[in-house]
Amino acid sequence: MSAIQTLERASLSTATRESVNDFSITVATVNGSGSQTSNLTILRALFKMGLPVSGKNIFPSNIQGLPTWYTIRVSKDGFLARREEHEIVVAMNPASYLQDLQEVLPGGVFFYAEDIRLPLDRDDVTAYPMPVRQLVRESDAPSNLKDYIANMVYVGVLAQILGIDLEKIRQALDFHFKGKSRPVEMNYSVVRAAADWAAAHLEKRDPYRVEPMDATRGLIMADGNTAAALGAIYGGVHFVSWYPITPASSLAEALHEYLPKLRKDPQTGKNTFVLVQAEDELAAIGMAIGAGWSGLRAMTSTSGPGLSLMTEYAGLGYYAEVPLVVWDIQRVGPSTGLPTRTAQGDLTFVSFMGHGDTQHVILLPGSIEECFEFGWRAFDLAERLQTPVFVLSDLDLGMNHWMAEPFSYPDVPIDRGKVLWEDDLERLNGKWSRYLDVDGDGIPYRTVPGNRYPNAAYFARGTGHDEHANYSEEPEVWQRVLDRLRKKFETARTLVPSPIIDAQQGAEVGIISFGSTSPAIQEARHQLEAAGLKTDIMRIRALPFSKEVGEFIRSHPRNYVVEMNRDGQLHQLLTIDHPAHALQLRSLAYTDGLPLTARRVRQGILAGEGLDPSREIKETKKSRNDGGEAS
Repeated sequence: MSAIQTLERASLSTATRESVNDFSITVATVNGSGSQTSNLTILRALFKMGLPVSGKNIFPSNIQGLPTWYTIRVSKDGFLARREEHEIVVAMNPASYLQDLQEVLPGGVFFYAEDIRLPLDRDDVTAYPMPVRQLVRESDAPSNLKDYIANMVYVGVLAQILGIDLEKIRQALDFHFKGKSRPVEMNYSVVRAAADWAAAHLEKRDPYRVEPMDATRGLIMADGNTAAALGAIYGGVHFVSWYPITPASSLAEALHEYLPKLRKDPQTGKNTFVLVQAEDELAAIGMAIGAGWSGLRAMTSTSGPGLSLMTEYAGLGYYAEVPLVVWDIQRVGPSTGLPTRTAQGDLTFVSFMGHGDTQHVILLPGSIEECFEFGWRAFDLAERLQTPVFVLSDLDLGMNHWMAEPFSYPDVPIDRGKVLWEDDLERLNGKWSRYLDVDGDGIPYRTVPGNRYPNAAYFARGTGHDEHANYSEEPEVWQRVLDRLRKKFETARTLVPSPIIDAQQGAEVGIISFGSTSPAIQEARHQLEAAGLKTDIMRIRALPFSKEVGEFIRSHPRNYVVEMNRDGQLHQLLTIDHPAHALQLRSLAYTDGLPLTARRVRQGILAGEGLDPSREIKETKKSRNDGGEAS
């Protein structure tokens, strides 16, 4: 155990010090037991009490039977990143009981199902038994649902011991079951019975409790995949093709839920969209490219193994210049890897996805709000640039629940890019060339099927072609086309979202990141400042890098590039783009399949600065505007 971890555990182990709205709850259950309903009920109830919260689901890749953990962080100061410390643990699984018991911090709390007949050999934690089987037996739940309803016992006991408002729990159940009174009452009756039992039989002997706050007023809670789906709908998506894969499936499933509600012709009642589950990932992207070529706003969603299969089609989209949006919800690779763990390991692969000289435009959302925004903005960029646009989220951002500001309706008109219609071609006397750079930005003009002008048609070629879409193997023609595509990539630098930069006066150290690492970096930054080290932060939101990225690197003698992969992929790409300043970039890459923690960021930067990573960190506070995210 490191010195800083020892210090942190000691500071949290003082049982006499009351801890209000500042701890983590980890629930250990069995995969497939229905515990997600119970866990989300607690999360939403705390959110409805006005408490900043986040939830992290650590689950196995099998369907049912293996251990799973769900951690809820309550933070009065609004920090939402995962913590490695567990003040409160709920043990419902005999298979992980002993491990779960050891995970509790000294001075912490251990709730356990009393039918688990295993030793309780720690005297530095407060232990509360829960009569799960008894309360389930006494419930009115049907026999086929009793195993699932059992998880509501710990909801009720936690509510009583920690002070969670039971009315907020009822509201959370009502939300989860969409107002259906029968499942709401069945679940709530068990919660109520468990809370009453705890009130009668358990004496509170721990320092942890919650009390209402007003820190979530006006916020919502959502997962990133749902936000992305809604963003795509508001961006005018016409065509979706997909193939199931964890952790991307829920994005297409959200589209399946919301498209019929939001995209029907008000006159005819007919759908104004197409959603197809393809036979595999090759078919999914092939269909989407065909739809994009035909003028539809087309997309697909997948994860790493699916991307590997899509590579040849991605090259076709790049060279034939077909608009397309691909969402990649990253997981741990290579190969099958860890399907239910999070990572940021696809960045370099997607950047150059396809053989030959290929460079792709990539959007990198770092919050739920940006999942929604990039859901619609990706279509504008794909059609403006006439190229596939990839959006890289990850399992943590995509599948877990986060607090967020309400989504903002797109503030700009839909941008279809350089499309020539009949009137345009009439003014040009029919003289146009599909792959000719007329405006000097590398982006040609296109037509779409349905244009009735006689000269509107062209061959969309993945083979060698000249500016007029004629087949060509001439060396100088090939060179011209590739140079124009590179010019288009340079134009993209001026169109993609700029990085988010937050600077402090006098800071010489920069922190560079992307995506879901933002909450951990925000918290680590506060801790570093408390330790006497000021930092500036830059969260990159797109590739190719805009000019602000280079300016930030040049203005800091040392830039730590923080990311969740083994090889420092963002660090590699920054070095390629800014070779003259490579020595100002330092890689702080780490991946273990779990969301990043502030402790790991803080220790890595302190060590890199030659400072003692075990130095004591004073308590810090943050405002809502410091980068939080949320149901």
